[in-house]
Parts: sequence; C-alpha cells; structure tokens
Amino acid sequence: MKIFRGHQHPALAQPCALTIGNFDGVHRGHQAMLAVLKNEARHRGLPARVMTFEPHPREYFSPQTAPTRISTLRDKLTELARCGIDQTVVLPFNARLASQSAEAFIQEVLVAGLNVRYVLVGDDFRFGSKRAGDYAMLDAAGPACGFEVARMDSYEVHGLRVSSSAVREALAQGRMEDASRLLGRPYSISGHVVHGKKLGRELGFRTLNIAFRHDKPAAQGIFVVRTHGLGPTPVDGVASLGIRPTVEDAGRVLLEVHCLAWTEAPGSAGLDSAYGKIVHVELLHKLHDELKYDGLEALQKGIARDCDEARAFFASMHTETSRQTTRDRI
Repeated sequence: MKIFRGHQHPALAQPCALTIGNFDGVHRGHQAMLAVLKNEARHRGLPARVMTFEPHPREYFSPQTAPTRISTLRDKLTELARCGIDQTVVLPFNARLASQSAEAFIQEVLVAGLNVRYVLVGDDFRFGSKRAGDYAMLDAAGPACGFEVARMDSYEVHGLRVSSSAVREALAQGRMEDASRLLGRPYSISGHVVHGKKLGRELGFRTLNIAFRHDKPAAQGIFVVRTHGLGPTPVDGVASLGIRPTVEDAGRVLLEVHCLAWTEAPGSAGLDSAYGKIVHVELLHKLHDELKYDGLEALQKGIARDCDEARAFFASMHTETSRQTTRDRI
C-alpha cells in the first residue's frame, strides 16, 4: 500500500475510488466498507484509495474532550494495508482544513487533488467547516464533478451497531473479548522497542518498552499479552499500558511488556536484541487497572502476582484448546 501525506502529489492525479473517514481501530464496520470500496474499484479498473486524518478532527478542536485513541497511525495504516487498500492519503487536520468550506473541499481536495470517480461514505459522514457538508451535498455535486456517490449503512453484529465508540467502550471497561469481536481480531498495539530507565531489571522483571504516541489510549491497565516479532513464535507475557503511577517518570503513556520466559529463565536472550525492532503486542485479557504501590518492593510483589495470573490464564486457554481439539476429533 502506498501512503501519501497530503493530497497534492502527482501520483494522486490518477482517477480513483475513494472512501473517507477516521478509521480509528479499523473495526468490522470499517472492514465491510473497505470490502465494498475494493469491489467497486475493481469493477471500474481504479485503485482503491482511503483518505484519513491526523490528528483526529476532535483532537484538533477540543483536545480535552476528544475521544480516546484505539490505534496509533502506524497500526491504522497496517490494518488498512491488510484490508487490501491500494493507497492511503493522510490529510493533516490543521487550521486551513478546519476552515475550508464543504464546497471548497469537494472542488480542491476530491476533484482537483484526488481525481475521484467514485466516493463511498458512511451514513453519518460530515465534512467541511462547521460540518456543513453531508452525503446529500456530495450526491448533488457528483454529476457535475464527474463522480458517483454511494452511502453505506451502519454495520451490525447480533443487532448491535459496530462503531469506534463501541470499541472504545469495550476497551475502557476491560472487555477484551467484546473488543475482539467488534474488531474481528485481538486488540493490539505495535511499535518500536525503546530504551527505558531499566527499572524492570532492578526489580527482576525486565520489560520491552513501546511508546504509545497519544496521551489518551482507549485501553489502560495491566493485561495478559502475546508478543509477535521477537522470534519465529509469539511470546506470552504480562504488560502495563498507561502512565505508571508508582515510578519517577509517571505521566508518559507507555506499553511495558514482560515476557514470562524471562522470569522462568533470567539469562535467556531476547531483550537486548529487541531494541529498535517493531513488535506487535496483542492484549488478550485485562487483569486490573493500574495501581499506585507503596514503594518499589510492593510494586515488585504486585508484578509477581500479575505474572502468576497471566500463567494461569494461558494454562486455562491451553486446557480449553485441548478440549476443543478433542471434541473436534470425536
């Protein structure tokens, strides 16, 4: 998938089929829309193009009340690529875009910048200054501007509307299985492994540190996790996602992952060679919210308990898998 920053690039002059949205989480509703877009693009012999925004418009207008972030831009782009999108345009949401009229957005961005031939939007899509533009405006402008417009209704699972808000709610409440059903995959975060203060080594629980580039993650707390990217097979572990209230540099959002194998075999390789790598961490089950411990000794004991609970979770998962395999054979 090709990625473009802004809509003014010679390669974007090629006619396209386009959908527009924030796509936070790239959940099953988004995936259904992207599948329709790809099909329509294929029939027309056009590339399937997505336009998204960074930051989220609500983060620009009201940072304090903006919704929490499900995914980083990296994870969003990764999922869009997995859905088979040919091109993604990341449009910087700034003062100029915020003040641009809906009519100007159609002419300057959609027509002159992206050369759209087909536009697919959601049933609640709004655009332009003061959100003045909607599906009806796009549909009316289409014939004169040379593009078709289609609208897709909400996507439902078991009668419930799939939305980024529903995913955020599930993550905030620690309902990871519900979030997984809405997303169509386990909730995960990826990023480069960075150096930290090495406090985990002093406590006997070394960690991988992955920065979350937004200060309001949709999920926070202590989780049972599975990490991909450290070797040929995924590694079980326990992780903290949040501001680490017990340590000195509390406040910066960080995902800290302790692989259980490092506790069982303290001399095992893996951490030192991980710095700079991009890892993919699946958050499978929430153990509890972040806690402020009364000192590092209490923190050490708390981490040990979390590791024990994580091992118990994986043991129960293995038992259930074995039972399912036995039932399938019968």
